[in-house]
Amino acid sequence: MRQLSHIALFATIIITSTAFVSAADKTKTVTAKDIKLTVPTSWKQGELSNNLRTAQFEVPAAEGDKDAAELVVYFFGGAGGGVNANLQRWAGQFQGAGKKQKTSEGKSTQGKYYLIDITGVYNKPIGPPIQRKTNPTAGYQMLGVVLVVKDKGNYFLKLTGPQKTVSHWASTLRTSFGADIKAEKEAELE
Repeated sequence: MRQLSHIALFATIIITSTAFVSAADKTKTVTAKDIKLTVPTSWKQGELSNNLRTAQFEVPAAEGDKDAAELVVYFFGGAGGGVNANLQRWAGQFQGAGKKQKTSEGKSTQGKYYLIDITGVYNKPIGPPIQRKTNPTAGYQMLGVVLVVKDKGNYFLKLTGPQKTVSHWASTLRTSFGADIKAEKEAELE
């Protein structure tokens, strides 16, 4: 009996170690202008759909979700509005009824960041942005990050998709730009 428990423990250690090594091998570093993101290789990097984007990814659906999420990284050359303006704009992309949101701030290896976490009915854009057409989509979540890069400007990262999928990838998004998740706190915005 004791020998079987040692074998089970040894097998668990091997499986755990293999999973750890495999997980570490399944990331890639992507440069988006002045920042670097370390993302899972399962996040499919796509062609930029417009010149305001510096990177975009299709983020795989979590088990139980049929639709993938999307991560978009924007840089406006030092323009693009301040932190509050962008957080408010992102919050406005969700309908008021049933919306929940939380704003946090923290530090990363690339600079200070502000993060808004919103759930509810997302006014999902359809067609060209200039038409401003949307499709109200329930059960969505957005993690919007304003990453303040010293001497470069603000980078805007927006992960949007079904709530289960975005929640599944939330810590991966944070670690992708070097966030210290444990030190994150409620934002003190002006």
